[in-house]
Amino acid sequence: MTARMPLRAVAPTWLMGLTNSVFGMYGGVMVIAVPQLLSARRVPEGTIAAMTAIMLTPGIWTALASPILDVRFSRRQYAAATAGFAAILLAVALLHLDNLLLAEICLVTGYFCANLNQSAIGGWFSGITAAEHENKLSMWMTIGNLGGCGAMGAAAATLMLHFPPVVAAVLLGAVIFLPTTVYWWISAPGPDRRLASDSFLQFFGEVASLLKRREILVALLIFVAPAATFSLTNFLAGLGADFHASPGFVGIIGGTGAMLGGIAGCFIFPLIDRWLPLRMLYLTIGLLGSGFTLSLLMLPHTPIAFAAALIGENVFQGLAITASMAVAFETIGRSNPLASTTFCVVISAFNVPISYMLLVDGAGYALHGVNGSYIADAASGLSSSLLLMVLLLWLGRRRAVNAAQPYAAA
Repeated sequence: MTARMPLRAVAPTWLMGLTNSVFGMYGGVMVIAVPQLLSARRVPEGTIAAMTAIMLTPGIWTALASPILDVRFSRRQYAAATAGFAAILLAVALLHLDNLLLAEICLVTGYFCANLNQSAIGGWFSGITAAEHENKLSMWMTIGNLGGCGAMGAAAATLMLHFPPVVAAVLLGAVIFLPTTVYWWISAPGPDRRLASDSFLQFFGEVASLLKRREILVALLIFVAPAATFSLTNFLAGLGADFHASPGFVGIIGGTGAMLGGIAGCFIFPLIDRWLPLRMLYLTIGLLGSGFTLSLLMLPHTPIAFAAALIGENVFQGLAITASMAVAFETIGRSNPLASTTFCVVISAFNVPISYMLLVDGAGYALHGVNGSYIADAASGLSSSLLLMVLLLWLGRRRAVNAAQPYAAA
């Protein structure tokens, strides 16, 4: 890989980052609006929960298909195509919610396309953004994700319930595709010509060697661990009754309050991103966030405590997601021909504990209610963050010793 200066992008960094709202808006419709629409059709809650769990799985296995984003066509073309497919599949799913199998197939495939879209722009923007602007780009991509998720999740069910279904479905699909109009004001280099001409065997050999790089293995390890997952944001939303909170209050806090909390976390990140190396900063966010979770044990189970817990956890989750984006960009490095593959693999690892920590939090709840969930989540975050910090310090010391050996020999 030869180093080169980033190409100049016409669109400002904040607007580039907000194009990640394609991914956020699709997720908002899928996990917020679709369950409401299915519930209105009297679909059992167990069925809705199972469907939602399946629909979220592309966040993990999309990495298997991500290498296609680095060959043949420009990442701008891949980003536009995947956004288009996601928009069409979402509209089809919303028009066929009475056919649960067809709707689920469309939503799973559409979310797969939305994940590919995020990876395409992640790899694309990494090659045209100066290193000093990458953390800012991470912040705005996370804002696009969280803001798009909250806004679309709140609006989609209302549109589907109060407008003709065809009109609402087409409108929602068009809104999801809308951010792609910014693409044409962003420079888009083509794929690496050597990769595009490789045989499949040679190409996947390159992918295999990518996964052996130490910086990628370290990034995967810290993301697969439950260091800064904050899955309580998803778990607490269903526990309003434990806090004696009304459904209306839960809806407001779980929607607008959580979204604003997450965005606040994004804006905090630029204030602290120079304090520590990014990987250590990510683990520190996990450590402090776990401490916040433990502090919730001192609060009574009231509606105000519910709001404090959910908004506070979303602040830390917004910080953690922004940090994970920054780590992904740092891991990609400069002029990486497998940039989109690297981005997708790293971000997919971050999605893994979001799934299994729901089981951990649920097990804690089964043992000791809400406080049990707090303890299980905080204990997981504290222990994994501390252990990984020790590992990073050890690796840093080992790297320093290895670097000093040639000079000692001389």
